[in-house]
Amino acid sequence: MLELVDVCKRYPINHGRGERVILDHVNLRVERGEKWGILGRNGAGKSTMIRIISGSDRPHSGRVIKDMSVSWPLAFGDAFQGSLTGRDNARLISRVYGVDFQNTLNEVECFAELGSYLNEPVKTYSSGMRARLAFAISMAIEFDCFLIDEGMSVGDHRFARKCDVELFEKRADRAMIIVAHQTDLIREHCDRAAVLEGGKLQIFNSVDDAIEAYRSL
Repeated sequence: MLELVDVCKRYPINHGRGERVILDHVNLRVERGEKWGILGRNGAGKSTMIRIISGSDRPHSGRVIKDMSVSWPLAFGDAFQGSLTGRDNARLISRVYGVDFQNTLNEVECFAELGSYLNEPVKTYSSGMRARLAFAISMAIEFDCFLIDEGMSVGDHRFARKCDVELFEKRADRAMIIVAHQTDLIREHCDRAAVLEGGKLQIFNSVDDAIEAYRSL
């Protein structure tokens, strides 16, 4: 189970003279194996919510309760140490998560298709290469719940299809939280859905109901 309890997040605006509320007492409970879609317009706070769930950002108040392992946002490479090589970043992340580095490296080498670039500093990578590395490490380290941002970009159509098979087919038994402002991904992969608007998260009885409400905004 993963649960958000009265989570609030705000950011300063006007050079610190005011605040914008991004998440306003958000509540969400995700059970093992559930596929949740979070719909919201650009700037609604979807990525902020994902970062808070992953632990890379903190709420100003409220709690995030987890009794299952949760991934970082897929294809999100900001956690990498830019001066380290892709190989060394994989070693560091393996150590943090307590998994065998050699097994992780073997899977990353096979999946990411970065070749000799794995031995180059990550700061020299293009955004697409960083995304491939992050996604590959996410697949090499198993999680109970995967966080997926619609905006992730992992390469050409062939590689994107490879990622879809690895995530949505081979790991169909895992919980997932997908944030999006377009509805196709949510309709195809989710069995539960909610809409984030004005800092409030509204949960609906069906994915179709959520999509209809979102389109009426």
